[in-house]
Amino acid sequence: MNMQKINAGIIGATGMVGQRFITLLAEHPYFNIGVLAASPKSAGKKYSEAIEGRWKLTLPIPEKVKDMIVLDAYDVEKVSGMCDFVFCAVDDTSKDEIKKLEEAYAKAETPVVSNNSVCRNIPDVPMLIPELNGFHADVIETQKKRLGTKTGFITVKPNCSIQSYVPMLTPLLKFGVKSVVVSTYQAISGASKTFADWPEMLDNVIPYIGGEEEKSEQEPLKIWGDIKDGVIINAKSPVITSQCIRVPATDGHMATVFVKFEDSNNKPSKEEIIKIWKEFKSEAQELNLPSAPKQFIYYFEEDNRPQTQLDRDLENGMAISAGRLREDSAGIFDYKFIGLSHNTLRGAAGGGVLSAEYLYRKGYIVKK
Repeated sequence: MNMQKINAGIIGATGMVGQRFITLLAEHPYFNIGVLAASPKSAGKKYSEAIEGRWKLTLPIPEKVKDMIVLDAYDVEKVSGMCDFVFCAVDDTSKDEIKKLEEAYAKAETPVVSNNSVCRNIPDVPMLIPELNGFHADVIETQKKRLGTKTGFITVKPNCSIQSYVPMLTPLLKFGVKSVVVSTYQAISGASKTFADWPEMLDNVIPYIGGEEEKSEQEPLKIWGDIKDGVIINAKSPVITSQCIRVPATDGHMATVFVKFEDSNNKPSKEEIIKIWKEFKSEAQELNLPSAPKQFIYYFEEDNRPQTQLDRDLENGMAISAGRLREDSAGIFDYKFIGLSHNTLRGAAGGGVLSAEYLYRKGYIVKK
């Protein structure tokens, strides 16, 4: 399919998620990298100079960005003049400042696809996993009226950890899911760290990640919400309780999940659930979006799968893995299973790119 390429800006281009955006967009069929922006201390430098000693990925820095001059992310007018929309991965300032910055770009008629959490709870800001709730983009029109814009708006991606289990729960909601207990085991790249700069994580597990449990319990309810009067109304069920733990893995967030149905006597069979997962498709697959996995959910029959190291990179890190689905032998819950997602690909930058592809194809992001 022939589509006119448009220019993307990357705000926060020197951070780990910004680096991921760069590698994903370097040869993208829809988007050019039009501008790189970061904090004032990086502004005015070539990207290779601004990132010297700070590149955290195993992939090399793409040649085409090495000599690009980094702009000041707070020079909204100049950055907006060089791109059609921006990805925002700013992580070195306060939430209030990030919100002001994202709204400034939106009001400059530059759509924002954000990796940050600050706008996730706003009812007219869609929090997209395109395979699950692409229709939430409908509320963008309400948001534009609030902001007083014609083309500018903000969309966000959800917390990276919830993508290791929400995709499997979503098609089960029609059976009446009552409650969920989930524990996530989250890689250090979720904190924008490597083992080189976080040696304390070697041979270690930290049983707390600030703010993650609240996000794990609340954000799925927005994903599953309905639109009413132009805004997203969060679902009221199922009830979710969680624990979030940092583990010594480079990439990949794993989840252990326990599920209780409203009527345990009429719950789907194990075989039915696995079939639903394997056959799950959405508009993202129908549109053949470049970043969309051909198969969204992979189910592994082996007892020792999915594994972080073996399975996080399925379909360029954009597929979700599940395994060990079985009935709860104690009878407290109906089923339990394991989930896995790549946190900086599906969970962060890749999820943002997929959302932008979806918004582009649906006509929300356009060439200026």
